[in-house]
Order: sequence, then C-alpha cells, then structure tokens
Amino acid sequence: MPQFYEQLLAALADGEPFALGIICGIKGSSPQKQGAKALFFADGRIIGTLGGGCLEAEIQDRARRALRTGQPATFDLLLDHDFGWDDGLICGGKVQGVILPRAAEAGDMWEEIARREATRTWGVQKDFSIGWADRAGSENGAPGESDWLYQETVSPPWALWIAGSGHVAQAVAPMALQLDFEVTVFDDRPTFASRQFFPENVRLRVGAWDELLKEPLPSRPVFGLVVTRGHQRDALVLARWIQQPFAFLGMIGSRRKARLIFDQFIEEKIASQERLADIACPVGLDIDSRTVPEIAVSIVAQLVQKRAGFVAAPEPRVQRGESSAAKAALLEPTGA
Repeated sequence: MPQFYEQLLAALADGEPFALGIICGIKGSSPQKQGAKALFFADGRIIGTLGGGCLEAEIQDRARRALRTGQPATFDLLLDHDFGWDDGLICGGKVQGVILPRAAEAGDMWEEIARREATRTWGVQKDFSIGWADRAGSENGAPGESDWLYQETVSPPWALWIAGSGHVAQAVAPMALQLDFEVTVFDDRPTFASRQFFPENVRLRVGAWDELLKEPLPSRPVFGLVVTRGHQRDALVLARWIQQPFAFLGMIGSRRKARLIFDQFIEEKIASQERLADIACPVGLDIDSRTVPEIAVSIVAQLVQKRAGFVAAPEPRVQRGESSAAKAALLEPTGA
C-alpha cells in the first residue's frame, strides 16, 4: 500500500479534512483484503478503495458522519443477500474495520512511513489513537498486542536490478516502479541507459560490465533480471550474479539458451546443477506473450508473485521460475 501513503501526504498538504477507513479483518469471502485503506472526504471524493460497490458506499456514509461529529468508529458488516443483493455484492463474508476522522493529526508518523527508510510497524489502538507498534509486549508502558485494533508493518521497497537497457528493460522498469520496486538498470551503453528511455525514479548505472558487476547488493531483498543485448553478455552477468544472494534471479530467452549456458556453467564449475535449477529461464509467467509489452507484463507478474510468496514465508532465497512468457522465436535473435 505504499502509494497510498504518498496520496495521504498529498491530502495532508491540501489541508482538507478527511476520514481514514481501514479494513482490519475479514472472515470468509470479501471484495477486499485486510489492510485495504481509503480516504473519505466530505464532498464524496474517495482516495484508495475498500472494495467498491455497496460495501464502500456504506463505509463512506459512516465516514461522512464521522467527519461531521469528529468521532471515530468501527464497522462490522456481513456481506450477505440482504446487504448487497441490489449491487450484486453477496460474497457471504464478514468485514471489520475502523473509521478515523482525525487521522491527519498523526502527520509526522505518516511522513516517516511514506519515506520508507526503515521497517516500521504502526497501528490503531482500542482507544482509536494512532501510533508506533514496533515494541512487542506491554513492558515499560508499551501497548500489548491485545490493545490494538489494527497493526501494519511497512518496509522499504524491494530492489529490482535489471542488466540491460533494451526494449524489454524499457517496458519492465516503469511497470515495476508502479508496483513498488526500486529499480536500477545496468548497461555499458549510455545511449540506451538514459533518461530518454527511463523515468527519473529509475537509477541508471553505466560503465564497463566488469565494473558494474562489482556493485554490492543492498541489505534488503533484491530481484535480478538479466535482459542484455545478447547471449554472451547474459552469460557474463549471470555468472557473477548467480554468486550473489538474490531473492529471485531470472534471465530472458529460450529453454535452449538456458540449456547451453547452464551446461557451460557446469563444465566450467561456475555453478552446480542444483544452483542453476533456481534460475528462472525463460523468465516470466506463461501468458502466451508475443509483443514486448506482453513479455514485460509476464515478467513483472512473476516478480509480484514471487515477492508475495516471500512476504508470506520470510527468509527469501533464489527460487526456480515455473514457466516463461518469452517466446524463443522472438527473443533468441534480438536478445532484449
């Protein structure tokens, strides 16, 4: 939900009163998940979403009342036939949450969360106060876990390192930015690794590959994507990066390309068969993609899928990619 916090800061800067709605828990089927958030304004505007339809309309009505009275509230809604038949929302689940009309008072905390310079946990206590929840237990006056209506941990964005700055990299990078990856592009071609092809928020590293590949990984989880302009450079990058603790490492190309490079790595004792099995090549989910934008979608979808899996099961390690969206006929002659 990182972009939401940026939107929250913009709302604070505008100075217009708003109520913050949060889904704190769900049971059964629901149109939104725990942690979904939205800002509700008196004029009917909504930033974010709590699921849309009659569910969101009901919470919006309660948020308007909370803005008028200044009183926070909880909600506990059953999404059955009686609640949502007219709008087609009969999920059958239960949604619980809070409405906070004075959330703007925690402005300093929102600013720190939006910067995301460190992992922090915040929450809403039973008295509706908003604060840091980093310390577990109730010693020294810190609230215990049972004192919270809601808690959330916000971490710095995961890093995505892209080797190569060709068409695929140019399509992947802006999409990955929108999906909360911190993107760095490496290449030895300044004419490609330039602001002409990449947004300002993409970090560009240009130089000889021998020097570029010496850059140490940051301390947070890093995904690696190898999409240089040819097999030789792909193999050069992979030979270095496979020695690093990437959370996920993928390379574009066909299965034949993977087999040739991997056989070479085994023969030259660069990597073991077991280690190579963790490399996603061809990279990307199998969506029968053919165009560069479709290939980018397949790759970014796999990155998001892998990140979600690591969040659910901490201690990320390099994992094997299941399948590819990159077609050999398209990718083999041109690389990236």
